[in-house]
Parts: sequence; structure tokens; C-alpha cells
Amino acid sequence: MRRRAPPARLRSIEPGPDARHATERHSCATRAHDRRDQRRLRESMGQPAGRSSSRRRSRRGRRLMPLTDLRLYVEALRGLGEIQEIDAPVSLDLELGAVIRRCIETGAPAPLFNVLSDHPGGFRILGAPGGTSAQPGMELVRVAVALELPPTTGGLAIAEAIVASLDRPAIDPVVVDDAPVFENMLTGDAVDLSALPAPLLHYGDGGRYLNTFGCIVARTPDGTWTNWSIARMMVVDAKRLSGIVAPEQHLGMVAQAWADLGRPMPFALALGVEPSVPFICGMPLPAHVNESGRLGALMGRAIRTVRCRTVELDAPASAEILIEGHLHLDELVEEGPMGEFAGYIPLDTPARRPTYRVCAISHRDNAILPVVVAGEPVEENHTAWGLPSAAQLLHDLRQAGIPATAAWIPLQSALHWLVVTVPRDWRRRSGVGESEALCRRIGQVVFASKAGAVIPKVIVLNDDVDPTDLKELVWAFATRCHPLLGHAVFDDIEAAPLLAYLRRSEKASGHTGKIVYNGLAPDEWGEALPMRASFRHGYPADIVDRVRRRWREYGFT
Repeated sequence: MRRRAPPARLRSIEPGPDARHATERHSCATRAHDRRDQRRLRESMGQPAGRSSSRRRSRRGRRLMPLTDLRLYVEALRGLGEIQEIDAPVSLDLELGAVIRRCIETGAPAPLFNVLSDHPGGFRILGAPGGTSAQPGMELVRVAVALELPPTTGGLAIAEAIVASLDRPAIDPVVVDDAPVFENMLTGDAVDLSALPAPLLHYGDGGRYLNTFGCIVARTPDGTWTNWSIARMMVVDAKRLSGIVAPEQHLGMVAQAWADLGRPMPFALALGVEPSVPFICGMPLPAHVNESGRLGALMGRAIRTVRCRTVELDAPASAEILIEGHLHLDELVEEGPMGEFAGYIPLDTPARRPTYRVCAISHRDNAILPVVVAGEPVEENHTAWGLPSAAQLLHDLRQAGIPATAAWIPLQSALHWLVVTVPRDWRRRSGVGESEALCRRIGQVVFASKAGAVIPKVIVLNDDVDPTDLKELVWAFATRCHPLLGHAVFDDIEAAPLLAYLRRSEKASGHTGKIVYNGLAPDEWGEALPMRASFRHGYPADIVDRVRRRWREYGFT
């Protein structure tokens, strides 16, 4: 099929002498901002202003002090070797997206673009803000630091921290009157989205996507529910955006409540917020639960919000860029396609989707726009959406009486797998007698939840397997799942339309088949499991310890 031509290219500015001088001036200004942010970070951690925090101290696991804006997060990552400053001019037209994709796929530090060759300046872009790292033992360092956990915290521990917060009372946000985001503001006829650096991220995208990691704020007409979410938004023209507004998603529910009154929905789009906010926006909480309060419970402090200037909403006060306006469900424009979380740019033609009409744009001086380049794993859809989803599902399973020791969406599965582990005595703990019945019960809980709507395949294993270890997971799935027996099949069930393999009819109906793979031991074995023939499991503990201690003595490094 012939690939659609990309949108009109932005003019590329060659870095001649004048551009180089502009780059040097911009870099000096950027470094001045960075020095101020470094001082703020040290002060927030109780360190003298003239002393830098050591990389070793950060790695040893001291819990970070509150990172209340994106700039403090950048400085925290810089101290851990997770930021790569780029002062060379980079084009918004595909080049920037390609750099970010290469960083994602190699585990390189998050790129911070200081100079954009085809934009007049005043903005920076942070790529891969929630991506994974190639540093040993620190794969999820950006996620951990964003949630103010020690940098070496692993995936299961992060999920358990989120699960624990769900049983704590909400901590509602604190509303402030002003914020740095109002240092610059455009309203009315002066509004022009081209003033913001919206990139063309993939070759084949239907347009330039301004929102890939921002917080969309919406509130029901009666004021009882304020929803924070993430959804892609493409620039249509100087005053309009468009994107997916699915009716079954919370944003679509709130928008429909306004449409039922014959009115457009007020919205705020907060870009470049404090680093924990995207993780709660990506978390599939139940309807009518305010994400801001749940984030307060997770972080142990109230999140600061600020009153918008043209709509009756409060948005995260940490925003680098704030866009205000109204969402019109009845005004449809062409949007997409776009490279998405499954790892593909769909063959679909552009779809007609609702319009966000913008009435105000505000931004900080030298503002930072976070950018996610969705696609093959592992990127922020798989971390900021996948990891909170796993935590919510683990909480749901335990609430349903299933003795799950872990629920994990493998990062490399692009949200298409969920792995659930249970102890060998799961029969006694659950009251369920057969493994097939347990798998069916797990499927009923998972697929009925908002978090499970996107998950088509569940794998159930005993908890001797670490679901975050891809080698163990592949081995266990290959050797423990009978090809025919014990699986729980769900023939016609709700599904997310962006799943990669769906047929057109399934996308149109929003339904497909799903399955729970039974990787538990045969029922005839009872609670017995064969010994694993591995170094960790196949030898007495004293032998394992002795070999580890003498490893260098044997001549290994």
C-alpha cells in the first residue's frame, strides 16, 4: 500500500555563522537556567547551595525529595547520567523523532534538545522522559525517580508502591493563584499554535503531534469529577487540535456529559508537568475517581494546581506550557494516523475526530516540552501506562480474593500480555480447586476492568518465575503451557481498537476474543513442583553463596 506523503516540511535552517552564534547564545541562557535548577534541587534535598549531590549517593537508594516540577526532574536525572544535552540544531521534521527513537531503542540517556533548527526558539524538548535505561541495574531509573523512589527500584517494587497507595485516603490538590507558566500568555486572536514546537515524529504520521505526554484536565458539568488523562493531540491549524476521544474512555464520558447539555467541554492541556503526573494520567482508575487525589496519596503530599485563566478548571501548577480551550464533539476534522504503542504506523486512512478549539496558550520562559515517540517497546506507553495498569490489576485481583503475588505487563509485550503469578498453595488461599477454573476467574476480573480492556492475553504462572525477567518468562511459557488443555478462552469481549492484530470488523465493534494461558502445574501434581535445573534453584544455598564469593578467585570478572 502506498505510504501517504508526510505533511508539508518545515523550513530547515542551516547552522551557518549566524545560527552558530544564536546557538551559543541560547546554550548560555539554557546553562544559566540549568544552574538555577541545580541549586533548587540541592536546596530541596537539604544540601548547601554550592555543593553538588554525588552520583554515588543518588545510586545508593536515598529517597529523593519532592520533584515538584519538570526542571527538578531533569536535574535529578542529570546527576544519574540520564540526560544528554544536545546543543546542535535539530529539525522538528522527523530528525528529532528519529533521535528519540534511537535513544529509546538503545537505552541512551534522555535527549534534551536546546536548539531547534526550524523553530524560532524559546523552547526546549525533552525526549524519552519515561523511557528505559541501559545502565546496569537501573532499567527503570526514570520511572523510579519520577515517583520519588530510589533509582535502582525494580518494576515489581514500583508496582507494589502504587498498589499500597490505593488503600490510602486521597490527598486532594492545593490550588494556588499563580504559577511560572503564566510568564508568557496569548489569548483570543493572538493564539497561534505554531508558536509551539510541534514535531513530525514518524514518517507516515498524519500530522504534527503537540501532546504525547501531557495532562488533559476535564471536569463534569456538576463539578463532582475532575479527570486527568493522556491522549494524543495533533495540530490542525493555528487555533485547533484534534485527537482520539473514545466514548468508553473517561475523557469521552466527561465530554459527552457536556454535549448532552448542548455545550462544548472546557479543557486544559498541561505540558511539561512534574514527573509523577503522567503516571497517574496513564493509570486506569475507576470512573469518578479524581486522579489528582490518588496521586497525592501515592506521593504522600498534595499536588499543587493553579486556576486557569479562560476556563473554569485547575491544572497542574508545575506545567511548562498550558493550553486552554473547549472540546467540540460535533466538530470533526481529519486526524492521524500516528505510530502507536503496539509498534506500528497503522495502514488506516485519517479518521474524523473531535476538535479542541484553543482560546489561550501560556508558557514559561525557555519552556521544556516532553515528547514521546510511540512505537516498538520500550517507550512511555509501556512504562507510564503499562506499569500503573499492572498495579491496578494486581489490586483488583487481590480485592477479588485471588492470591496474586505479582501482576506484570512485560515491557516488551507492548501492552498485549499480562503475567499473573500465584503461590503454589493457591488452592488453599483462593478456595478454587482446579487451575482452569482459577484462570477463568482471573480472566473475568482482568477483562471486566478498565485496565484490562487493552490486554488480550494473560499468562498465569507459579511465582517461582520472575515475570520481569524476559528470559525466565519465555522459558516458563514455553515449557509450562500445555498447547491444548487448561486455558480459559473468552470469545467475544471488549477490546481496545489500537490492538495491533484486530480485523476491521473487530475494530468497528470494539470486541474480539481474549485468552488466559494456563502455565500452572497439572492439577494432579497438587502443590508439588519439579526442581528447576538452574544455578539459583538447583543447588543448596551454601553452595550458591560459596560460588558467588569465590567467583573472582576462579578467574572470572
